[in-house]
Amino acid sequence: MTALAYTIIPVLAVLIGAIVAVWKRPGPKLTSAIQHLAAGVVFAAAATEILPDVMHGRAPLATLVGGAAGVVVMLGLKSLEERVRGPLALIGAIGTDLLIDGLVLGLAFIAGAKAGLLLTIALTLEVLFLGVTVTEELGETVTSKLRIVAITTALALLMPLGTLVALPVAAFSPTVVAGFLSFGLIALLYLVIEELLVEAHKKPDSPLISAMFFVGFLALLLLEELI
Repeated sequence: MTALAYTIIPVLAVLIGAIVAVWKRPGPKLTSAIQHLAAGVVFAAAATEILPDVMHGRAPLATLVGGAAGVVVMLGLKSLEERVRGPLALIGAIGTDLLIDGLVLGLAFIAGAKAGLLLTIALTLEVLFLGVTVTEELGETVTSKLRIVAITTALALLMPLGTLVALPVAAFSPTVVAGFLSFGLIALLYLVIEELLVEAHKKPDSPLISAMFFVGFLALLLLEELI
């Protein structure tokens, strides 16, 4: 149950992001800097913890199938996000993101306790931004601040649900586990390349803001060495 317990941290991050955003929205430069930082942290977690386990699993067919499934699911999610509009569409898309984040976090703990801990840190930064995003979007149609925070918190609870789905995977054979880890790796890379960095580049940019990606990357590498 360790993986499920750790999901409390990103859930609280979503709640904190929502509470802060209903009172004072962060400026575009600060938001972009946080997104770059989160992208660097998530990328480092994927490269140092998930990728080695996929490569050492020595199950090329499972890796291919799991990775292909990840591509299909994430691009399908992107297609859905582009077709639907409005607050409900955004809530559905972010809810799906959080569910997949929880699934990937559960898979990371299957790879090892250290991998799970580092990915918890990475996803906490990412969902903090999602909490702010949902709050800003809901603020355009929902007047009650308490209701906005409640809806955002309910969405955050999809992360533990995703982790619960992942937990039984630990009982499968190493080949099947490798396939699931490959899926998780693709989901994390999609999160970095197609979501965090894309959104960050829509806002004002500067060398200092761009450097936050490498700050996040190096910070997680250092934390891994210290652990």
